[in-house]
Amino acid sequence: MGFQPSEHIQTILDHLPLKPGVYIMKDARGTIIYIGKAKKLRNRVRSYFNASAENSLKTMRLREQIRDIEFIVEENEVRALILEETLIKRHQPRFNIALKDDKRYPYIKVTWHQPFPKVETTRRIEQDGSRYFGPYVAMWAVQNTLKTLRKAFPYLTCDREITGKDARACLFHDIGLCIAPCTGAVDQAGYRAMIQELMDVLSGKSEAVVARLTAEMDAAAADLNFERAAALRDQLRAIEYITRQHRAVSSTLADQDVIALAREQGEAVVQILFIRNGKLIGSDARALDNAEGADDGEVLTAFIKRFYDNAAEVPSEIVIPQFIEEARIIERWLKDKRTGKKVTITVPQRGDKRGLIDLAAENAKETLHMLRAQWEADSHKQETALSELQDALGLENPPNRIECYDISTTQGTAIVASRVVFVRGIAAKKEYRRFNIRTVTHAGSDDYQSMREALTRRFNRWRMSLAAIKPVAPGKDDHDETWRLLPDLLMIDGGKGQLNVAVEVLAEFGLTERVPVVALAKQFEEIYRPGQPDPLLLPRQSGALYLVQRIRDEAHRFAITSHRHQRQKLGMASQLESIPGIGPAKRKALLKAFGSSINAIRAASVEELTAVPGINVKLAALIKEML
Repeated sequence: MGFQPSEHIQTILDHLPLKPGVYIMKDARGTIIYIGKAKKLRNRVRSYFNASAENSLKTMRLREQIRDIEFIVEENEVRALILEETLIKRHQPRFNIALKDDKRYPYIKVTWHQPFPKVETTRRIEQDGSRYFGPYVAMWAVQNTLKTLRKAFPYLTCDREITGKDARACLFHDIGLCIAPCTGAVDQAGYRAMIQELMDVLSGKSEAVVARLTAEMDAAAADLNFERAAALRDQLRAIEYITRQHRAVSSTLADQDVIALAREQGEAVVQILFIRNGKLIGSDARALDNAEGADDGEVLTAFIKRFYDNAAEVPSEIVIPQFIEEARIIERWLKDKRTGKKVTITVPQRGDKRGLIDLAAENAKETLHMLRAQWEADSHKQETALSELQDALGLENPPNRIECYDISTTQGTAIVASRVVFVRGIAAKKEYRRFNIRTVTHAGSDDYQSMREALTRRFNRWRMSLAAIKPVAPGKDDHDETWRLLPDLLMIDGGKGQLNVAVEVLAEFGLTERVPVVALAKQFEEIYRPGQPDPLLLPRQSGALYLVQRIRDEAHRFAITSHRHQRQKLGMASQLESIPGIGPAKRKALLKAFGSSINAIRAASVEELTAVPGINVKLAALIKEML
């Protein structure tokens, strides 16, 4: 007998509509664990629970954790796809395939809509009349290209208003990196003609430019104008360098992205070749999370949706190694992103495009091998550091989960405690938390009492999570799991006094035997342990010392950041409450009405201020005067 869903899930399956939409799967804690889209919701969601799902280990693991399913009906599949991507980006469910990093590629931007266009770098394409060239894999590649281009086409980089009547040009003109339209050395038509040739070179259409410059160089040499001939020669060399970077791969002058996939032991890497105007201008590889258990078509589909959802540019053709079920839907979605221009997804069987797929696949395989070597090396380093720390502290088990606490305070105001979490030596930033300290209100500061409050609140949440009572969450992204899991090592930023506080709190909760605790003093990196009169000094070059320093520094950084935010809020409050007639209630109303911005309140008119509850004309005038 196959998998039997709960009565609640079965009721949902029986009543799902036969319409397009998005389905949202949740676990027992109400956490979203998977988001998908469907042409027919009932058929797609039911497929997770029928016999065919037994062939997918990932699906079997997913459905075991599903405790609730929500859905949103959409007009069509394209609308469903857009909603799916929006929700995945917002919630980042752990079963959805995701890019390991989320980056925008750099482009070269030419402000062609301006009378005297400039050449800049950008990571965002806008419909502003500019021309964009790229994408480039790294900003250094863009900078190298522009550095070379400027030798051939000395374009403007300054912010002067170009009138052609300036008395003298800047230093860039003197060293041959600007043709000085500001002084009238070249008129607008001549300057734009140079920029047009620059764009031709970037577009891979340099033949006419090279022919013109070669003819001018030969003529200058024949006239014995060797200085002019040498300058033209340098321009030609610069253009040759740029065009040499772009390998011609197609005679169709197409804009294409060629995508291939490599997989090994649950890991997946996608390689992309960027082809513009028939020339290969760059390539990049992207690693994927949560690809284990999914077939190649599912991985490619997820990659294309994740990648082009954030892409600054979509080419006219995407070349992939195999058919994907959602190809036509994705084409319609990408056409909308290209403002109505057609996008085609093709699967070549032979010819030049198939050769490009093979090239991309070979690169993907090599990249995956390199990344696996790096991941294994990094993992080995972390395991070694954790093992060293375990031995040095005499722990029964490796400290795979470490929590570290720090206090940041200034003169007893805006006291903030921070908690950072490292899992197997890696920062788990989603589990970072801050505690705004409430029990220390007097002048001066009491770091011991602040630490006591932070640790007490942390382990209160642990106790409440065990009792299945949802704690008061300090943030909207809070989860019970982060409180339910006890640390394998509790680290305190401080000395013996802070350590004693932590020991007392652990005793209050009966955790003395379950949670090892140490304190790390800043000055000499001394580690204090309960019951040990002398501090422990780890070897200076050990991985264990580097790990605890990194964790302590991260806790300090996070505490300082949190404290700065608190001080800024208090600064706004003190400015407002220094105004006669403004108390906590009116301050809160003002900040709510003007988006917590003191500048917005300062810029508001009397009429806008009086629209806030409790603010009359007289008080509004006083606010304007005092701010």
